[in-house]
Amino acid sequence: MLVAFMAIGGITAPVSAQVPRVYGQGAAASGMGNAFAAQADNPSALHYNPAGMTQLRGIQVMGGLSLVGGTTDFRSPTGITATGDHDGTVAWPGPGHGYITANLQDLGLSSFGNVTVGIGITTPFGSVMRWPDDSQLRTLTTFTALPLFDIKPTFAYQVTRDFSIGAGADIYTFASFFGEGHAELQKISPLSGSKIEFNGKGAAPGFNLSALYTALRNGDGQPIANLAVVYRSQATLHLDGALLANGVKVQDATTTLVLPQVITGGIALWPVRNSEREWKIELNVDYVGWKSVRSLDIRRTDGTVIDPQPQNWKSTYAILVGTEYRWLQLERFPGWEISVRGGYTNQQTQVPDVTFNPGVPSADLHVISSGIGLICRENGSFLGLIPCGSLGVGPLKPKQIGVDIFYQAFIYEPRTIADVSGFRSSVNGRYDSTIHAGGISARVSF
Repeated sequence: MLVAFMAIGGITAPVSAQVPRVYGQGAAASGMGNAFAAQADNPSALHYNPAGMTQLRGIQVMGGLSLVGGTTDFRSPTGITATGDHDGTVAWPGPGHGYITANLQDLGLSSFGNVTVGIGITTPFGSVMRWPDDSQLRTLTTFTALPLFDIKPTFAYQVTRDFSIGAGADIYTFASFFGEGHAELQKISPLSGSKIEFNGKGAAPGFNLSALYTALRNGDGQPIANLAVVYRSQATLHLDGALLANGVKVQDATTTLVLPQVITGGIALWPVRNSEREWKIELNVDYVGWKSVRSLDIRRTDGTVIDPQPQNWKSTYAILVGTEYRWLQLERFPGWEISVRGGYTNQQTQVPDVTFNPGVPSADLHVISSGIGLICRENGSFLGLIPCGSLGVGPLKPKQIGVDIFYQAFIYEPRTIADVSGFRSSVNGRYDSTIHAGGISARVSF
Protein backbone atom coordinates (compact mmCIF):
# COMPACT_ATOMS: atom_id res chain seq x y z
CA MET A 1 0.00 0.00 0.00
CA LEU A 2 2.87 2.36 0.81
CA VAL A 3 4.55 1.71 -2.56
CA ALA A 4 1.25 2.29 -4.34
CA PHE A 5 0.68 5.52 -2.43
CA MET A 6 4.18 6.80 -3.22
CA ALA A 7 3.84 5.77 -6.86
CA ILE A 8 0.56 7.64 -7.25
CA GLY A 9 2.04 10.61 -5.48
CA GLY A 10 4.86 10.65 -8.02
CA ILE A 11 2.46 10.99 -10.91
CA THR A 12 2.19 14.72 -10.36
CA ALA A 13 5.13 15.11 -12.73
CA PRO A 14 3.52 15.17 -16.18
CA VAL A 15 3.54 12.13 -18.44
CA SER A 16 2.98 13.88 -21.75
CA ALA A 17 2.07 12.27 -25.07
CA GLN A 18 3.00 14.54 -27.91
CA VAL A 19 1.75 13.19 -31.22
CA PRO A 20 3.66 14.66 -34.17
CA ARG A 21 2.19 13.84 -37.55
CA VAL A 22 3.84 11.13 -39.61
CA TYR A 23 3.72 12.92 -42.96
CA GLY A 24 5.22 10.17 -45.10
CA GLN A 25 2.57 7.66 -46.24
CA GLY A 26 4.17 6.66 -49.54
CA ALA A 27 7.79 6.61 -50.68
CA ALA A 28 7.14 8.56 -53.90
CA ALA A 29 5.39 11.38 -52.02
CA SER A 30 8.00 11.31 -49.23
CA GLY A 31 10.75 11.82 -51.80
CA MET A 32 8.96 15.03 -52.83
CA GLY A 33 8.71 16.37 -49.27
CA ASN A 34 5.15 14.99 -49.13
CA ALA A 35 3.98 17.72 -51.52
CA PHE A 36 1.65 15.35 -53.37
CA ALA A 37 -1.98 16.42 -52.80
CA ALA A 38 -2.33 18.04 -56.24
CA GLN A 39 -0.52 15.24 -58.10
CA ALA A 40 -2.04 12.23 -56.29
CA ASP A 41 -1.50 9.82 -59.17
CA ASN A 42 -0.55 6.58 -57.39
CA PRO A 43 -2.42 4.51 -54.75
CA SER A 44 -1.14 6.71 -51.90
CA ALA A 45 -3.64 9.27 -53.23
CA LEU A 46 -5.99 7.44 -50.87
CA HIS A 47 -4.16 9.27 -48.07
CA TYR A 48 -2.83 12.46 -49.69
CA ASN A 49 -5.94 13.34 -51.73
CA PRO A 50 -8.64 10.66 -52.25
CA ALA A 51 -10.14 12.65 -55.15
CA GLY A 52 -7.00 11.80 -57.11
CA MET A 53 -7.96 8.10 -57.11
CA THR A 54 -10.09 8.75 -60.22
CA GLN A 55 -6.77 9.03 -62.12
CA LEU A 56 -5.93 5.38 -61.32
CA ARG A 57 -6.88 2.66 -63.78
CA GLY A 58 -7.96 -0.89 -63.00
CA ILE A 59 -6.89 -2.38 -59.69
CA GLN A 60 -3.79 -1.02 -57.97
CA VAL A 61 -2.01 -2.24 -54.85
CA MET A 62 0.73 -0.49 -52.87
CA GLY A 63 2.56 -1.19 -49.63
CA GLY A 64 5.65 0.04 -47.88
CA LEU A 65 7.66 0.60 -44.72
CA SER A 66 9.81 3.38 -43.30
CA LEU A 67 12.66 3.23 -40.81
CA VAL A 68 13.22 6.18 -38.49
CA GLY A 69 16.26 6.81 -36.30
CA GLY A 70 18.19 9.64 -34.72
CA THR A 71 18.93 11.30 -31.41
CA THR A 72 18.05 14.25 -29.22
CA ASP A 73 20.92 15.70 -27.18
CA PHE A 74 20.06 17.53 -23.96
CA ARG A 75 22.29 19.89 -21.98
CA SER A 76 21.09 21.46 -18.74
CA PRO A 77 22.08 24.97 -17.63
CA THR A 78 24.58 23.32 -15.23
CA GLY A 79 26.18 21.23 -17.98
CA ILE A 80 24.46 17.88 -17.30
CA THR A 81 23.90 15.98 -20.54
CA ALA A 82 21.70 13.14 -21.77
CA THR A 83 20.82 11.60 -25.11
CA GLY A 84 17.45 10.25 -26.16
CA ASP A 85 16.87 7.90 -29.08
CA HIS A 86 14.09 5.98 -30.81
CA ASP A 87 14.33 2.90 -28.61
CA GLY A 88 17.49 1.88 -30.44
CA THR A 89 19.23 2.74 -33.68
CA VAL A 90 15.86 2.81 -35.44
CA ALA A 91 12.30 2.69 -34.15
CA TRP A 92 10.76 -0.74 -34.55
CA PRO A 93 8.28 -1.43 -35.89
CA GLY A 94 8.59 1.52 -38.21
CA PRO A 95 5.69 3.44 -39.76
CA GLY A 96 4.02 1.53 -42.59
CA HIS A 97 1.31 1.97 -45.20
CA GLY A 98 -0.84 -0.19 -47.46
CA TYR A 99 -3.45 0.65 -50.10
CA ILE A 100 -5.68 -1.06 -52.63
CA THR A 101 -7.84 0.84 -55.14
CA ALA A 102 -10.30 -0.30 -57.82
CA ASN A 103 -11.75 1.78 -60.66
CA LEU A 104 -15.29 0.40 -60.99
CA GLN A 105 -15.70 1.63 -64.57
CA ASP A 106 -12.60 -0.30 -65.64
CA LEU A 107 -14.06 -3.39 -63.97
CA GLY A 108 -17.19 -3.21 -66.13
CA LEU A 109 -19.40 -1.48 -63.55
CA SER A 110 -20.04 1.53 -65.78
CA SER A 111 -23.48 2.21 -64.27
CA PHE A 112 -21.69 3.79 -61.30
CA GLY A 113 -19.91 6.32 -63.51
CA ASN A 114 -16.22 7.01 -62.94
CA VAL A 115 -16.09 5.83 -59.33
CA THR A 116 -12.97 4.49 -57.65
CA VAL A 117 -13.10 2.76 -54.28
CA GLY A 118 -10.26 1.80 -52.01
CA ILE A 119 -9.09 0.99 -48.53
CA GLY A 120 -5.85 1.91 -46.81
CA ILE A 121 -4.01 1.39 -43.56
CA THR A 122 -1.52 3.99 -42.34
CA THR A 123 0.26 5.06 -39.15
CA PRO A 124 -0.65 8.77 -39.17
CA PHE A 125 0.45 9.89 -35.70
CA GLY A 126 2.90 8.69 -33.14
CA SER A 127 6.43 8.30 -32.01
CA VAL A 128 8.81 6.13 -30.02
CA MET A 129 11.26 7.97 -27.78
CA ARG A 130 13.52 6.63 -25.03
CA TRP A 131 15.58 8.49 -22.44
CA PRO A 132 17.95 6.89 -19.91
CA ASP A 133 16.42 5.90 -16.58
CA ASP A 134 19.17 7.86 -14.76
CA SER A 135 18.97 11.11 -16.77
CA GLN A 136 17.89 14.44 -15.31
CA LEU A 137 14.69 14.08 -17.34
CA ARG A 138 13.66 10.74 -15.80
CA THR A 139 10.87 12.24 -13.66
CA LEU A 140 9.29 13.64 -16.83
CA THR A 141 9.77 10.80 -19.29
CA THR A 142 11.80 7.68 -19.99
CA PHE A 143 9.72 6.16 -22.79
CA THR A 144 6.77 7.11 -25.00
CA ALA A 145 5.08 5.18 -27.80
CA LEU A 146 1.86 5.61 -29.77
CA PRO A 147 1.52 2.76 -32.32
CA LEU A 148 -1.75 4.03 -33.77
CA PHE A 149 -3.40 2.79 -36.99
CA ASP A 150 -5.75 4.62 -39.34
CA ILE A 151 -8.03 2.33 -41.37
CA LYS A 152 -9.35 4.28 -44.36
CA PRO A 153 -12.30 3.01 -46.45
CA THR A 154 -12.54 5.61 -49.21
CA PHE A 155 -14.21 6.44 -52.52
CA ALA A 156 -13.75 9.03 -55.26
CA TYR A 157 -16.07 10.25 -58.02
CA GLN A 158 -15.17 12.11 -61.21
CA VAL A 159 -17.87 14.76 -61.51
CA THR A 160 -16.55 16.21 -64.78
CA ARG A 161 -13.46 15.64 -66.87
CA ASP A 162 -11.62 18.25 -64.83
CA PHE A 163 -13.16 17.92 -61.37
CA SER A 164 -13.17 15.01 -58.91
CA ILE A 165 -14.23 14.65 -55.30
CA GLY A 166 -13.32 12.11 -52.65
CA ALA A 167 -14.51 11.12 -49.20
CA GLY A 168 -13.73 8.47 -46.66
CA ALA A 169 -13.71 7.36 -43.06
CA ASP A 170 -10.75 7.37 -40.70
CA ILE A 171 -10.94 4.64 -38.06
CA TYR A 172 -8.17 5.14 -35.51
CA THR A 173 -7.30 2.08 -33.45
CA PHE A 174 -4.52 -0.18 -32.13
CA ALA A 175 -3.50 -3.73 -33.03
CA SER A 176 -1.54 -6.27 -30.98
CA PHE A 177 0.83 -7.11 -33.86
CA PHE A 178 2.13 -3.52 -34.07
CA GLY A 179 4.38 -2.51 -31.19
CA GLU A 180 2.82 -3.22 -27.80
CA GLY A 181 -0.67 -2.72 -29.20
CA HIS A 182 -1.33 0.28 -26.95
CA ALA A 183 -0.09 3.75 -26.11
CA GLU A 184 2.61 3.68 -23.47
CA LEU A 185 4.09 6.41 -21.29
CA GLN A 186 6.82 5.78 -18.70
CA LYS A 187 8.81 7.79 -16.17
CA ILE A 188 10.48 7.47 -12.78
CA SER A 189 8.57 8.57 -9.67
CA PRO A 190 10.42 11.46 -7.94
CA LEU A 191 9.15 10.22 -4.55
CA SER A 192 9.63 6.45 -4.57
CA GLY A 193 12.01 5.91 -7.46
CA SER A 194 9.49 3.44 -8.91
CA LYS A 195 9.06 3.05 -12.63
CA ILE A 196 5.63 4.46 -13.42
CA GLU A 197 3.80 3.40 -16.56
CA PHE A 198 0.49 4.38 -18.05
CA ASN A 199 -0.78 2.34 -20.96
CA GLY A 200 -4.08 2.50 -22.75
CA LYS A 201 -5.83 1.86 -26.02
CA GLY A 202 -9.11 2.69 -27.71
CA ALA A 203 -10.71 3.59 -31.03
CA ALA A 204 -12.12 6.77 -32.55
CA PRO A 205 -13.88 7.70 -35.80
CA GLY A 206 -13.03 10.54 -38.15
CA PHE A 207 -13.59 11.44 -41.78
CA ASN A 208 -11.94 13.15 -44.75
CA LEU A 209 -13.19 15.15 -47.74
CA SER A 210 -11.21 16.24 -50.77
CA ALA A 211 -11.33 17.73 -54.25
CA LEU A 212 -9.01 17.84 -57.26
CA TYR A 213 -9.43 20.33 -60.11
CA THR A 214 -7.45 20.38 -63.35
CA ALA A 215 -7.17 23.99 -64.45
CA LEU A 216 -5.03 23.44 -67.56
CA ARG A 217 -4.25 20.56 -69.92
CA ASN A 218 -1.70 20.17 -72.69
CA GLY A 219 -2.45 19.22 -76.28
CA ASP A 220 -2.50 15.53 -75.36
CA GLY A 221 -5.12 16.15 -72.67
CA GLN A 222 -2.74 15.63 -69.77
CA PRO A 223 -3.01 17.91 -66.71
CA ILE A 224 -0.36 20.63 -66.50
CA ALA A 225 -1.97 22.63 -63.65
CA ASN A 226 -3.88 21.00 -60.77
CA LEU A 227 -5.47 22.48 -57.66
CA ALA A 228 -6.28 20.43 -54.56
CA VAL A 229 -7.96 20.80 -51.19
CA VAL A 230 -8.17 18.14 -48.49
CA TYR A 231 -9.92 18.22 -45.11
CA ARG A 232 -9.22 15.68 -42.36
CA SER A 233 -11.51 15.91 -39.36
CA GLN A 234 -10.64 16.04 -35.69
CA ALA A 235 -11.02 12.79 -33.75
CA THR A 236 -11.18 12.24 -29.99
CA LEU A 237 -9.40 9.11 -28.82
CA HIS A 238 -10.15 7.80 -25.32
CA LEU A 239 -7.23 5.70 -24.09
CA ASP A 240 -8.45 3.26 -21.43
CA GLY A 241 -5.86 1.18 -19.64
CA ALA A 242 -3.93 0.88 -16.42
CA LEU A 243 -1.43 2.65 -14.21
CA LEU A 244 1.50 0.46 -13.14
CA ALA A 245 4.35 0.81 -10.64
CA ASN A 246 7.37 -1.41 -11.28
CA GLY A 247 5.22 -3.53 -13.56
CA VAL A 248 2.46 -4.08 -10.98
CA LYS A 249 -0.98 -2.66 -11.70
CA VAL A 250 -1.99 0.09 -9.28
CA GLN A 251 -5.36 0.99 -10.74
CA ASP A 252 -7.36 1.44 -13.92
CA ALA A 253 -6.75 4.78 -15.62
CA THR A 254 -7.69 6.71 -18.73
CA THR A 255 -6.81 9.81 -20.71
CA THR A 256 -8.18 11.59 -23.77
CA LEU A 257 -6.08 12.34 -26.81
CA VAL A 258 -7.39 14.76 -29.44
CA LEU A 259 -6.15 14.14 -32.97
CA PRO A 260 -6.33 17.52 -34.72
CA GLN A 261 -8.13 18.54 -37.87
CA VAL A 262 -5.87 19.11 -40.86
CA ILE A 263 -6.63 21.31 -43.88
CA THR A 264 -4.37 21.03 -46.93
CA GLY A 265 -4.29 23.19 -50.04
CA GLY A 266 -2.05 22.41 -52.98
CA ILE A 267 -1.08 23.41 -56.50
CA ALA A 268 0.93 21.32 -58.97
CA LEU A 269 2.43 22.58 -62.23
CA TRP A 270 4.08 20.60 -65.03
CA PRO A 271 6.45 22.92 -66.98
CA VAL A 272 7.34 19.87 -69.08
CA ARG A 273 4.89 17.08 -69.88
CA ASN A 274 5.02 15.03 -73.07
CA SER A 275 5.39 11.42 -74.17
CA GLU A 276 9.11 11.37 -73.34
CA ARG A 277 9.46 13.20 -70.05
CA GLU A 278 7.62 15.04 -67.30
CA TRP A 279 8.70 17.67 -64.79
CA LYS A 280 6.42 18.59 -61.91
CA ILE A 281 6.75 21.17 -59.15
CA GLU A 282 4.23 21.35 -56.31
CA LEU A 283 3.43 23.50 -53.30
CA ASN A 284 1.23 22.33 -50.41
CA VAL A 285 0.24 24.25 -47.27
CA ASP A 286 -1.05 22.38 -44.22
CA TYR A 287 -3.00 23.89 -41.34
CA VAL A 288 -2.97 21.60 -38.29
CA GLY A 289 -5.46 22.43 -35.54
CA TRP A 290 -3.29 21.54 -32.55
CA LYS A 291 -5.10 24.16 -30.43
CA SER A 292 -7.74 21.49 -29.76
CA VAL A 293 -5.18 19.74 -27.50
CA ARG A 294 -5.92 21.56 -24.25
CA SER A 295 -4.98 18.87 -21.72
CA LEU A 296 -3.87 15.25 -21.36
CA ASP A 297 -5.13 14.66 -17.83
CA ILE A 298 -4.66 11.15 -16.43
CA ARG A 299 -7.92 10.14 -14.71
CA ARG A 300 -9.43 7.29 -12.76
CA THR A 301 -12.32 5.51 -14.45
CA ASP A 302 -14.77 7.49 -12.28
CA GLY A 303 -13.46 10.70 -13.82
CA THR A 304 -11.34 11.85 -10.89
CA VAL A 305 -8.18 13.52 -12.16
CA ILE A 306 -5.04 11.81 -10.86
CA ASP A 307 -2.64 14.02 -12.73
CA PRO A 308 -3.73 17.33 -14.31
CA GLN A 309 -1.68 17.94 -17.44
CA PRO A 310 -2.58 21.20 -19.20
CA GLN A 311 -1.09 21.39 -22.69
CA ASN A 312 -2.50 24.49 -24.40
CA TRP A 313 -0.87 23.70 -27.72
CA LYS A 314 -1.11 26.09 -30.64
CA SER A 315 -2.25 25.47 -34.18
CA THR A 316 0.51 25.44 -36.78
CA TYR A 317 1.21 25.64 -40.49
CA ALA A 318 3.54 23.53 -42.59
CA ILE A 319 4.94 24.46 -45.99
CA LEU A 320 5.73 21.54 -48.31
CA VAL A 321 7.51 21.95 -51.63
CA GLY A 322 8.41 19.08 -53.96
CA THR A 323 9.49 18.26 -57.47
CA GLU A 324 9.70 15.19 -59.68
CA TYR A 325 11.37 14.55 -63.03
CA ARG A 326 10.33 11.46 -65.01
CA TRP A 327 11.91 9.81 -68.04
CA LEU A 328 9.11 7.91 -69.77
CA GLN A 329 10.89 6.55 -72.86
CA LEU A 330 14.36 5.09 -72.32
CA GLU A 331 16.17 3.71 -75.35
CA ARG A 332 18.46 1.47 -73.29
CA PHE A 333 15.61 0.27 -71.06
CA PRO A 334 12.45 -0.06 -73.15
CA GLY A 335 9.27 -0.39 -71.14
CA TRP A 336 10.78 1.34 -68.10
CA GLU A 337 10.23 4.70 -66.38
CA ILE A 338 12.71 6.39 -64.04
CA SER A 339 11.91 9.26 -61.67
CA VAL A 340 14.10 11.43 -59.47
CA ARG A 341 12.57 13.48 -56.68
CA GLY A 342 13.36 16.15 -54.14
CA GLY A 343 11.53 18.24 -51.59
CA TYR A 344 11.58 20.53 -48.57
CA THR A 345 9.19 20.85 -45.64
CA ASN A 346 9.07 23.54 -42.96
CA GLN A 347 6.98 22.73 -39.91
CA GLN A 348 6.34 24.86 -36.82
CA THR A 349 6.35 23.49 -33.30
CA GLN A 350 2.98 23.23 -31.61
CA VAL A 351 4.20 22.95 -27.99
CA PRO A 352 4.79 26.10 -25.88
CA ASP A 353 7.74 26.22 -23.50
CA VAL A 354 5.60 26.01 -20.39
CA THR A 355 4.22 22.55 -21.32
CA PHE A 356 7.26 21.22 -23.21
CA ASN A 357 8.03 17.56 -22.61
CA PRO A 358 11.11 15.76 -24.00
CA GLY A 359 9.11 12.60 -24.72
CA VAL A 360 9.15 13.64 -28.38
CA PRO A 361 11.35 16.21 -30.15
CA SER A 362 9.38 19.43 -30.52
CA ALA A 363 10.97 22.41 -32.25
CA ASP A 364 10.69 24.25 -35.53
CA LEU A 365 11.64 21.70 -38.16
CA HIS A 366 13.23 21.57 -41.61
CA VAL A 367 12.95 18.37 -43.65
CA ILE A 368 15.13 17.72 -46.70
CA SER A 369 13.81 14.94 -48.95
CA SER A 370 15.07 12.95 -51.91
CA GLY A 371 13.99 9.83 -53.75
CA ILE A 372 13.96 7.73 -56.89
CA GLY A 373 11.30 5.65 -58.59
CA LEU A 374 11.38 2.77 -61.08
CA ILE A 375 8.40 1.46 -63.04
CA CYS A 376 8.47 -1.56 -65.31
CA ARG A 377 5.54 -1.70 -67.71
CA GLU A 378 4.17 -4.98 -69.03
CA ASN A 379 6.31 -4.69 -72.18
CA GLY A 380 9.47 -4.17 -70.12
CA SER A 381 11.68 -6.88 -68.67
CA PHE A 382 13.48 -7.43 -65.40
CA LEU A 383 17.26 -7.71 -65.90
CA GLY A 384 16.51 -8.15 -69.58
CA LEU A 385 15.29 -11.69 -68.89
CA ILE A 386 11.83 -11.77 -67.32
CA PRO A 387 8.98 -9.75 -68.92
CA CYS A 388 7.33 -7.72 -66.16
CA GLY A 389 3.89 -8.49 -67.62
CA SER A 390 4.45 -12.23 -67.14
CA LEU A 391 5.14 -12.16 -63.41
CA GLY A 392 1.50 -12.79 -62.48
CA VAL A 393 -0.98 -15.56 -63.13
CA GLY A 394 -4.16 -15.33 -65.21
CA PRO A 395 -6.09 -12.09 -64.60
CA LEU A 396 -3.48 -11.03 -62.04
CA LYS A 397 -0.77 -10.40 -64.61
CA PRO A 398 0.47 -6.88 -63.89
CA LYS A 399 0.32 -3.98 -66.31
CA GLN A 400 3.14 -2.30 -64.42
CA ILE A 401 5.29 -2.84 -61.35
CA GLY A 402 6.88 0.04 -59.46
CA VAL A 403 9.37 0.54 -56.65
CA ASP A 404 10.00 3.87 -54.91
CA ILE A 405 12.74 4.69 -52.40
CA PHE A 406 13.17 7.83 -50.31
CA TYR A 407 15.46 9.43 -47.73
CA GLN A 408 14.63 12.35 -45.43
CA ALA A 409 16.75 14.35 -42.99
CA PHE A 410 14.76 15.99 -40.17
CA ILE A 411 16.77 18.96 -38.94
CA TYR A 412 15.30 20.52 -35.82
CA GLU A 413 16.28 24.03 -34.84
CA PRO A 414 17.98 24.09 -31.43
CA ARG A 415 15.43 24.72 -28.71
CA THR A 416 16.21 26.17 -25.29
CA ILE A 417 13.69 25.87 -22.47
CA ALA A 418 14.24 28.31 -19.60
CA ASP A 419 12.39 29.71 -16.62
CA VAL A 420 10.20 26.63 -16.06
CA SER A 421 9.86 26.37 -12.29
CA GLY A 422 8.64 23.86 -9.72
CA PHE A 423 8.71 20.10 -10.20
CA ARG A 424 9.16 20.58 -13.97
CA SER A 425 12.32 22.67 -13.65
CA SER A 426 14.43 19.70 -14.77
CA VAL A 427 13.13 20.32 -18.32
CA ASN A 428 15.18 23.54 -18.53
CA GLY A 429 18.05 23.24 -20.97
CA ARG A 430 18.97 23.02 -24.65
CA TYR A 431 17.67 20.33 -27.01
CA ASP A 432 19.34 19.46 -30.32
CA SER A 433 17.58 16.87 -32.47
CA THR A 434 18.38 15.28 -35.80
CA ILE A 435 16.34 12.42 -37.24
CA HIS A 436 16.85 10.35 -40.37
CA ALA A 437 14.17 8.39 -42.20
CA GLY A 438 14.26 6.13 -45.20
CA GLY A 439 11.78 3.78 -46.75
CA ILE A 440 10.44 1.88 -49.69
CA SER A 441 7.09 1.35 -51.38
CA ALA A 442 6.18 -1.28 -53.96
CA ARG A 443 3.15 -0.98 -56.22
CA VAL A 444 1.46 -3.13 -58.82
CA SER A 445 -1.25 -2.22 -61.35
CA PHE A 446 -3.60 -4.82 -62.83
